[in-house]
Amino acid sequence: MVGDGHVEKRSKDKKKKKKQKRGGGKKKMTAEQSLAFNSVTEWVYLDQSHSSSSSEDDFGVHQILNRAVDNNVVFELHSHSNFSDGYLSPSKLVERAHCNGVKVLALTDHDTMSGIPEAIETARRFGIKIIPGVEISTIFSQRGSESEEPVHILAYYSSCGPSKYEELENFLANIRDGRFLRAKDMILKLNKLKLPLKWEHVAKIAGKGVAPGRLHVARAMVEAGHVENLKQAFARYLYDGGPAYSTGSEPLAEVAVQLIHRTGGLAVLAHPWALKNPAAIIRKLKDVGLHGLEVYRSDGKLVAYTDLADTYGLLKLGGSDYHGRGGHGESELGSVKLPVLVLNDFLKVARPIWCGAIKEILESYADEPSDSNLSHITRYGRGKMLKRNYPLNCGKGLVDECLSLWLTNEERQSAEFEAIKLKLSHVSINQGGLNVPIESV
Repeated sequence: MVGDGHVEKRSKDKKKKKKQKRGGGKKKMTAEQSLAFNSVTEWVYLDQSHSSSSSEDDFGVHQILNRAVDNNVVFELHSHSNFSDGYLSPSKLVERAHCNGVKVLALTDHDTMSGIPEAIETARRFGIKIIPGVEISTIFSQRGSESEEPVHILAYYSSCGPSKYEELENFLANIRDGRFLRAKDMILKLNKLKLPLKWEHVAKIAGKGVAPGRLHVARAMVEAGHVENLKQAFARYLYDGGPAYSTGSEPLAEVAVQLIHRTGGLAVLAHPWALKNPAAIIRKLKDVGLHGLEVYRSDGKLVAYTDLADTYGLLKLGGSDYHGRGGHGESELGSVKLPVLVLNDFLKVARPIWCGAIKEILESYADEPSDSNLSHITRYGRGKMLKRNYPLNCGKGLVDECLSLWLTNEERQSAEFEAIKLKLSHVSINQGGLNVPIESV
């Protein structure tokens, strides 16, 4: 009988191990986590739920939720392409994100949003949602002090992008112009340090039309044989305040945060652990509207920054800051796993802001139906809309195609959006040389 007991115990142990391998040993979500997961996942798959037929609408969301069987939706909120200082094109970046299980990707190139359309076009093939973003280079200057510190602010926008696109683009263009001057100054300083480097070399590495950054200079230094690797280039010459460091025409950090607010975005402080005095900077930026800061890192070091976020009532976010350069020092896309409660908090703050921005963009077109205002609506959705069989002149089609990835049916059917549709019913759009009423159905 004793032997039978041991056999039975071993059998139970084997079953337990098999269950653990299948994932059966995972902790069950709390009621709060379950509600948050449902809310986050519904938003991630909004376009699929909207594309369901009417007979499926009552169950579409539940079917979609079942796709995320591992109870894990990966948001990657900090990444770079070769439109700034990343190595991969937006398309390749999206492909890599897909391979890593990322469902929501924010492309946050330095001081440019030029790579967003390509990223969105590719993302449609993989069922990935793109958050149009940008990492803005700024300077923080403490009152009464002559010292300045570089600060990077992440901005996250809606499917239609910034509500005042030209204002933001002019702001970013000025920073990019300063980056060209800055890179040339760094090259001059390196030359004075007996490290010959040519502007043409750095410009070639950056690529046509790309505003060069420190990483491009560092890559040129490696190729020229002045340093063994990128880490050495920064550690010896290009670090903040280093012998070859230079500033450009970066705006004040608080001015950037205010602009992000004004253009319908979410403002988040990037990598606070790189700052000399994060508490003072966070306090000042919170006063002008900072929404959050990066806290979560792939190395798990977050305690000090979590406390700062709690102190100032800020969202706790994070991302890999992926550039695609490889090596042991770089976090992989999707490697920073944000808890579902964090993602839900992010969307609870972001979605009303994004909804307001989309509303402002649509209202601008309804009030002044110019080609310029129309381009703001279709900036990141034109390709998808033109591929549809039904005409773009259908008002419901125009609004729904722009908003189906971003807003719920309830949000789209609000009184404000219904009023916009009514205005659009009297507007004509030029398509294929013909002026036709938008509201034709």
